Amino acid sequence: MDTTDLHALALSRPADALRLAREVLARSPSDAEAAAAHQAAGVVHRDFGDIQEAVAELKAAYKYARRAADRDREADIQASLGVALVMAGRTDRGLAMLDSIVPGRTGVFAGRILIRRAWVRGALLGQYDEALVDAERAVALLSDAGDLVWEARALTHRAMVLLAMGAIERADEDYAHSEKLFASCGQQAEYADTRQARGAAAFARGDLPTALRYLDDAQRVVEELGVLEPDLYANKCLVLLAAGLSREALTAIESALDRIEQQGGSAARRAELLYCAGLAAHAAGATELAESRGRDAMLLFRRQQRPWWAARAELALLQSRYAGGNRTARLLSSGRRVSAELDDLDPDLAAEAHLLTGRLAIARSDPAEGRRHLTIAAGSRNRGLRARGAGWLAQAMLHQDEGRSRAMLTACRQGLSLIEVYLRTLGATELRVLATAQGAELAAIALRYAVRRRNARQVLEWSERWRATVLAIPPVRPPEDDDLVADLAALRSLTLRLETSHDNGIAPQPLQRERRRLESAVRHRVLLTPGTTGDRPEEFRVADLLDHLGDRALIELTDVDDQLYAIVVAGGRVRLELVGPTSAATHRLTHALFALRREATGRGTTPLDLDAIGTRLESVLLGTAVKHLPDGPVVVVPTGRLHAVPWSLLPSLRHRPTSVVPSAAAWLRARKAVPPAPGRVVLISGPKLSTGHEEVRRLADLYPDAVVLTDGGATADAVLAAIDGASLVHVAAHGTFRADSPLFSALELDDGPLTVYDLERLERAPHRVVLSSCSSALGGPSGADELLGLVSALIALGSAGVVASVVPVNDPATVPLMLDLHTRLRAGNELPEALAGTRASATDSRFARTAAQSFVTLGC
Repeated sequence: MDTTDLHALALSRPADALRLAREVLARSPSDAEAAAAHQAAGVVHRDFGDIQEAVAELKAAYKYARRAADRDREADIQASLGVALVMAGRTDRGLAMLDSIVPGRTGVFAGRILIRRAWVRGALLGQYDEALVDAERAVALLSDAGDLVWEARALTHRAMVLLAMGAIERADEDYAHSEKLFASCGQQAEYADTRQARGAAAFARGDLPTALRYLDDAQRVVEELGVLEPDLYANKCLVLLAAGLSREALTAIESALDRIEQQGGSAARRAELLYCAGLAAHAAGATELAESRGRDAMLLFRRQQRPWWAARAELALLQSRYAGGNRTARLLSSGRRVSAELDDLDPDLAAEAHLLTGRLAIARSDPAEGRRHLTIAAGSRNRGLRARGAGWLAQAMLHQDEGRSRAMLTACRQGLSLIEVYLRTLGATELRVLATAQGAELAAIALRYAVRRRNARQVLEWSERWRATVLAIPPVRPPEDDDLVADLAALRSLTLRLETSHDNGIAPQPLQRERRRLESAVRHRVLLTPGTTGDRPEEFRVADLLDHLGDRALIELTDVDDQLYAIVVAGGRVRLELVGPTSAATHRLTHALFALRREATGRGTTPLDLDAIGTRLESVLLGTAVKHLPDGPVVVVPTGRLHAVPWSLLPSLRHRPTSVVPSAAAWLRARKAVPPAPGRVVLISGPKLSTGHEEVRRLADLYPDAVVLTDGGATADAVLAAIDGASLVHVAAHGTFRADSPLFSALELDDGPLTVYDLERLERAPHRVVLSSCSSALGGPSGADELLGLVSALIALGSAGVVASVVPVNDPATVPLMLDLHTRLRAGNELPEALAGTRASATDSRFARTAAQSFVTLGC
């Protein structure tokens, strides 16, 4: 091929360009051919992250271009070299080179130079205003100039700057235009890069499904090209982790590592992929793999002389080891060294390192050193978001050690308030995970104190305080506050620029000052703009709960150091009872759920004694707390690990109306909610049910005015339109419930799954929902004391009550059960009372009894 085409090939098919460039250089090329080949090789190395090799190749290209007296080629190579020099940390020289070739240039060529300078100013230096001026000029020079590829590149670079400045919609418009141009010119690699950038824009908006779709599109293209794009896999890993899909994130990043090892890709990018793999493995609970990947990443960063990355990776490794129970002298020694290194490299990360080292020192019976490190960490309470979390935890630990209980509890409250900001924003995934872990520790400090005092009210208040922090569904669509969206997008972009600055030798201080400003703005907007990510609930008050319970009793379970405590609120009093080891409760629950599944399928010739199983389960779940239960309805607030309990198996709850809620505060909000006037009833029947549509057809006789969606009519759009604001919805459909990511839980409809993301489009959630024939209505805990799954998502979105099963149920046995339930609802019963009555009247057949005991009421 013509060597003049090598530069374009380097950006569209980099592996092919590098191979052809080497072939050209191996056959005694002319000066012009050598210049073109070296430039193409330099661009490929630069984009692969091999900066020193890129600088060497581009210097050689510049030398040959000067010999060939090709002034345009010479200036173009200078532009590529200027970019590479800045990336290599020689910022002043690189910028000076770019500045020297801009004056006097006009037309398309000037636009090409300006694109490079815009990228350096925006992507590397954070000089967004100056970068936008260059990008705007480049777009003006290259639009309608006849060179579609460079026009597309100009649009892409302008979009990059706009996204960094928070102008997400304008950025996406530019990206959409540029990807069409790249596609029309056959620039598939650049099309994939732009598709990936649109994924970043969608992620900045908080639209995770669209972000993942764009990233999947980009991945398909680069895999078809045989090109490895490590940044794509790293970004996809972080988005998957943000969505809670840790297993998928780990699979994706491990696949990328396999490919980079097979293809011999960039060592710098391999180290970053190893680091991401360590994070994903830790999130997925793959402890040994997390250790291996984290250690390999750290060692590789050290060999590459990337001290900030090496210290960051080692800190993550030490934190993982500590979480796994390691308290050795060697770990303490490593903590001391990493803390000292990060004091110079990154004060925010240093706060975490000092916190870890302080805790290790205390664990190894050196309280003086422990207090010294904790004091350093506590001094970061007024720094950036990341440092503040470590700072408040350290402060609480110091006050705990000093016996200053009031100050300790104040520090815990301040720290948890900060955690709420983390969880209401879509920041870097490791920060969200870290924030949740730190929040759990803050809550545990306060709960231990309250338990030692045997103060039942205080235990309840702190249990509720932590639940209030973690039970909110993360935002899945853009908030209405455009300024908040812009600040969040700019903050995420700036965080990435700061990471780049550590590699490029660029002074990070100006970027850090801008980050602190943006973090302050985000905190202010989140705290003062209640409509952005869900209304902030009222503060929980025990007296308020007592006023609203009436003749009901409430039992809240909380776990403190693997000991299960039951808080009973009834008759105007609050009592605290120690039940026993949480591990014993989870063990018994596993056996009980297995027994229900076995009975539902009819396996075994002899039915199991469910009464005996329920008695044993009650002893480890509620213990002696049941003696404080008066007659009447019961509200149960379980821990995350104990939410999928078939409560009607328990003898003390068997004949009571029982509702399960994620928190006492959530139950209070539901009770205070104004129910809609009796109105629309919606009956939905999905595909592939063993009983066909019989259940919904028979229910339609009870509700002659109901909206009925069945026989192919139960599509996502039709269902959403029908259930929006409905007073009662019944869904007979199979469900897929994601314990790892509740937002991806779904009901199977005629045209595919209806996810929580779809439900977020509702103006108003249906007031009451009955889910039957689902494989499982409740998900599992995911790192915090929370209920996960479609059912808890409906409650969080505003539904007052949901009936669903905790295990797969027998479809034919469920039909008469549901008919009886709805007969009672039509008679005026509330959901818990209706389900209790239905359970009591169920036939004695094995399947009917098992089905009746498998359903629970979540909410009111």
